Amino acid sequence: MARPLRPFSTTDLSEPVRGYRDGYLFSLSLGTPPQLMQVYMDTGSDLTWVPCGNLSFECINCKDNRGDRVMGSFSPSLSSSCSRDVCDSHFCVTIHSSDDSYDPCAMTGCFLGSILRGMCSRPCPPFTYTYGDGIVLGTLTRDTLMVHGSDQSVTKDVPDFCFGCVASTYMEPIGIVGFGKGALSLPSQLGFLHKGFSHCFLSFKFSNKPNISTPLIIGDSAIASREEVQFTPMLKCPMYPSFYYVGLEAIFIGGEILEVPQILREINSQGNGGMLVDSGTTYTHLPQALFTKFLSVMGSKITHPRSVEHERKTGFGLCYQVPTAVTESLPSLSFRFVNNVTLTLPEENYFYAMAPSNGTYIVKCLLVQGMEDDSYGPAGVLGSFQQQNVEVVYDLSDERIGFHARDCALLAISHGLYKK
Repeated sequence: MARPLRPFSTTDLSEPVRGYRDGYLFSLSLGTPPQLMQVYMDTGSDLTWVPCGNLSFECINCKDNRGDRVMGSFSPSLSSSCSRDVCDSHFCVTIHSSDDSYDPCAMTGCFLGSILRGMCSRPCPPFTYTYGDGIVLGTLTRDTLMVHGSDQSVTKDVPDFCFGCVASTYMEPIGIVGFGKGALSLPSQLGFLHKGFSHCFLSFKFSNKPNISTPLIIGDSAIASREEVQFTPMLKCPMYPSFYYVGLEAIFIGGEILEVPQILREINSQGNGGMLVDSGTTYTHLPQALFTKFLSVMGSKITHPRSVEHERKTGFGLCYQVPTAVTESLPSLSFRFVNNVTLTLPEENYFYAMAPSNGTYIVKCLLVQGMEDDSYGPAGVLGSFQQQNVEVVYDLSDERIGFHARDCALLAISHGLYKK
């Protein structure tokens, strides 16, 4: 018989996140005794999964991912509280995307009579889970998750947390903790979908530095009203109800307004459109037609020499040789969301130095990308690179997302998360 869902009731939680390569890592502590793993924090998915078996874990088409093994892997045999999820659990039905709750147990070979009587307790069949270009293959597993309170010295154990024990992946070398709104997500399993969470991603210059992190806060204190946070309503998406969408109304480049198509402002009757807020996507993506105009307007306001060589090497649309003696010489960039919420990005959130200065100039490239003008799914994506030094508040109670530009390194210091 499937174990019932048991909401986890606790006070606010606070977990450190830090930059690594092109994303942000979350510390996941699973098992008895606890096994620590570093996984990417992803608001664009629900499943939490970890590599299982340090030697047996396989990552196909991952180039050289040997360095990623320091992130840790999970060994079920070393945990006394670990067990496989069963085929008639809600999580098993969810991971197999089945409209019929009997399907997973039927896949295991149980007789219909035992399925109907709720007597089939065979393990949930292996699953696949897709991320853009990546895929993971694994089994649903239950174990104790250790979390931290607002005071990092206080810990709590969450029994029967459900996650994927993954043996092989395609282009996914590091595990992921899902922060979507679906049943499998961490906020959902811990009972925080009626509250919310917030994060403040460090500048990319701190990437790969394990001595500094910022708090990812889950609970009431994350969504407490503050004048400096501007809120825009979440858009409801029947096609992808687990994800976080907002409406983008306009883009400002050096003070010039760039109108955006209606598909970015709202989600249509087919469930398509809007802008996805996704920490699992690195760069912001705009519809190709809008992106072409975006490049044209941005380029018209910059007089520095183009670096065609870097554009060719990196694939980014605009790269410039910016004199080292010049400061604030690039156009400002702001996004205006529904409810007149304007987010003005720091320059380092969209122009990034691709190489050290040669003494005369430094090459900076515009890190915004285009996406197919496809009518299916989100029309645009607000990626994690553009969320640096921005406090992002996911108020799930009032169904809104807040933005507040701030120095996230100062937040790290105030929480004692900067160890010099």
